[in-house]
Amino acid sequence: MLLRLAPFLFVFLWSTGFVGAKYGMPYAEPLSFLLSRYVLVIALMLPIALTTRAPWPKWPREWMHIGMSGVLVHAIYLGGVFVAIKHGLSAGVTALVVGMQPLLTALGSGWLLDEKVSARQWGGLVLGFIGVGMVVWGKLGDGALGPMLLPALVALLGITAGTLYQKRFCPKFDLRSGSVIQFVPTAIVTAVAVAAFEEYRIEWNSHFLFALGWLVLVLSLGAISLLNLLIRSGSAVNVASLFYLTPPTTALIAFAVFGETLTLTAIIGMVVAVSGVYLVARAK
Repeated sequence: MLLRLAPFLFVFLWSTGFVGAKYGMPYAEPLSFLLSRYVLVIALMLPIALTTRAPWPKWPREWMHIGMSGVLVHAIYLGGVFVAIKHGLSAGVTALVVGMQPLLTALGSGWLLDEKVSARQWGGLVLGFIGVGMVVWGKLGDGALGPMLLPALVALLGITAGTLYQKRFCPKFDLRSGSVIQFVPTAIVTAVAVAAFEEYRIEWNSHFLFALGWLVLVLSLGAISLLNLLIRSGSAVNVASLFYLTPPTTALIAFAVFGETLTLTAIIGMVVAVSGVYLVARAK
């Protein structure tokens, strides 16, 4: 039952991350925001892993692989997204750039994982990307070719490489101890970036604390655990295709929470994106 519900729950929880970022980003520098999030996750998960006697990897190589997957998925991907949005790249452009991840994952899965991508799956991946483009078309804004496009591209490479890396080198690990192993090097890398590029400025008010708590509990603990579970149990292409559903779901949440409008093109795009993901998941 959990495996059947996991894709839908993951998409919903992952999509709420943009809502949490919208609440918290005005009050903190992007990497400082993320560093606070990572440190809090470690502070919560380490006692849980120890008190529940979670198993830890036996070999140093396992620790290295799990840690590297965390750096790619968290430090590189989230860092790129937060920096891009904070410095002016519209959320629509960011979503469109990161939306190329399933296509890149499909290209890499055959080379790195020996996964065969069928013609029907390729069709679904292309259809899903078209759907994402339709959803975010009205929010692309200006400056898509500006300097802040680079962090979004880095984020795209991070989430793609992270998905492929984890599927190949460490698809199975305990979610309690694995979270600690993933977030410790993530926090270290982010702390170095903060020291180099920011001044760790945070306005500790109720809005920021709500956003921080939401991203820690719902995203870093809930959605990431589901993502690890999905990577363990499914193909890299199928898991990656779920990211096509994030922009449509985020648009629906923004419509319900912030009153943002939904255009006819966006609604049609949602149907197209869902159809693409269905083709990928059902292809034999």
